[in-house]
Amino acid sequence: MTPRPTDLRTDACTLSDGRTLSYATGGDPDGHPVVVHHGTPGSRLFGALLSAPATEAGVRLLVPDRPGYGRSSPPPSEWSREEWAADVTELLDAESIDLAGALGFSGGGPFALAAAADDRVTRVGLISTVVPPAENALATLASVPFALRAMFRLSKAFASVSGPNAVVSQYTGRTVSDAVAEAVAADFHEALDRGARAVERENRSFASATLDPNPSGVPLRAWHGTGDENTPLPPVRSLVQESGGTLETVDADHLGTLLDRRRAALEWVGETR
Repeated sequence: MTPRPTDLRTDACTLSDGRTLSYATGGDPDGHPVVVHHGTPGSRLFGALLSAPATEAGVRLLVPDRPGYGRSSPPPSEWSREEWAADVTELLDAESIDLAGALGFSGGGPFALAAAADDRVTRVGLISTVVPPAENALATLASVPFALRAMFRLSKAFASVSGPNAVVSQYTGRTVSDAVAEAVAADFHEALDRGARAVERENRSFASATLDPNPSGVPLRAWHGTGDENTPLPPVRSLVQESGGTLETVDADHLGTLLDRRRAALEWVGETR
């Protein structure tokens, strides 16, 4: 059974600029560390979907709330995705970690690539990743920030009334267990608990900024569903080809790919060089 959010431990570190970076830990405490990047929107509670597979794979999970999500402080004005690498560096320092993998799901994919700017990151895995510049409804709506924030406020209110399956249906057409549905819903609500400015900022960057394919040159592997209607496959295929990585296509949709390949991805990302 997928663990509930309460199976994760929440920690925090104070960054050099005074901000708080909150993160969850789980999996095998003696395993190879992997920094997991939640989706957009998302939070450290995303780790509930990965903690059991991580334990089985011998992986130690660290799942930070990116700036403005969950319990992490908002970023300074003009903060960019590239600056995320410095936050990850300070997280690794706080946990006394010498080497770590990076794994990103959906909107977390570009941030996992950014994290690889730290030379302690050994591998990067991408599951159902967004590839900027993205051409989808959310990226388009991000050009009208008020509208995007309003949409997510309404979505959160609707999900609060309709229950976990209303959240799950945004990401997959398959039937999932109650444990998975509750974990997905908890992650979604935690992400938007302080409003939707973080999700607006990230979607705006996905719409306008380009993605440098694996500039650090670390081993890269992507898993992507042929039925993914949230993030299209062709840009992922191009990204992987440009980066010299490996792409595994999966007969699944957005969340389905994560559920089907989470252990395999953790095992690969959790290998040392």
